[in-house]
Amino acid sequence: MAVRSALIAYACLGLAILFEVTGSTFLQKSQQFTKMAPTLTFIALYGVSFWFLSQALKSMPLGVAYAIWSGLGIVLTAAISVVIFRQVLDTAAIIGIAMIISGVVVMQVFSEAATH
Repeated sequence: MAVRSALIAYACLGLAILFEVTGSTFLQKSQQFTKMAPTLTFIALYGVSFWFLSQALKSMPLGVAYAIWSGLGIVLTAAISVVIFRQVLDTAAIIGIAMIISGVVVMQVFSEAATH
């Protein structure tokens, strides 16, 4: 993958993650789809997220893109749940999140399947 193509793919993946995490925040605010505005916002944001993910897949392997998208999405969503919704993460949750971050780093640094 050319450097420009890789940068575009990672930029699209980053945007996909941001839209997915923002969408998940609105999913919480939709109160199980009982509030229309947050529900419609969630649906729109997830649609945009999947579009950006599809653009990243033009130059990234699906497994790599999805691992990064889901892993970082989990970490950022957990952080938002703590900051915005005042939810508490216990030690096991924090260790699990650290393992997710470690997995993404190991894949990016050591895997030949990851695009560099």
